[in-house]
Amino acid sequence: MDGAAWLPGIDENTLMYRLQAVIAAEPVLRTLADGVEHVLLAPLDQGLALLPITDAVAGSGLLLGDWSMQGAVAYVEADYWGGAGTQSAQVWSGGHMVFGPLSSVEGEPFPPEGSPISQALRLLGAGKGDFYDEFDAVGLGRHRDTDRWLSAAD
Repeated sequence: MDGAAWLPGIDENTLMYRLQAVIAAEPVLRTLADGVEHVLLAPLDQGLALLPITDAVAGSGLLLGDWSMQGAVAYVEADYWGGAGTQSAQVWSGGHMVFGPLSSVEGEPFPPEGSPISQALRLLGAGKGDFYDEFDAVGLGRHRDTDRWLSAAD
């Protein structure tokens, strides 16, 4: 049986989380994305925006180091199924990588500094406030798959 078919009443999308995206301050990402075809941006909380990485975007020659001359940008990935999985993040600022690449190890707890994505979001100015972490605080749990972010994008 595939996926969650053996779990009656459970949608497999509630068990998985998959994301490949660029995140930056909304004005920075909007300015940079204006010159790239097939780019859609989805709003996040705390003034950030998310650019889902699609095949068209991946093939566009996106150079995050160059983009970071306008402001810090992060590349994030997450792949989870049933609570187990990995995530990774990198941040560029001023044309240089300033964080990462940092990846989590499946089955290992996150360090006290937080998950790779939460650490990257902190470098973009996100705070966790009353949320569990920065990941939750900016709303990355709103959609559970990169393709679903496209429906929220403009």
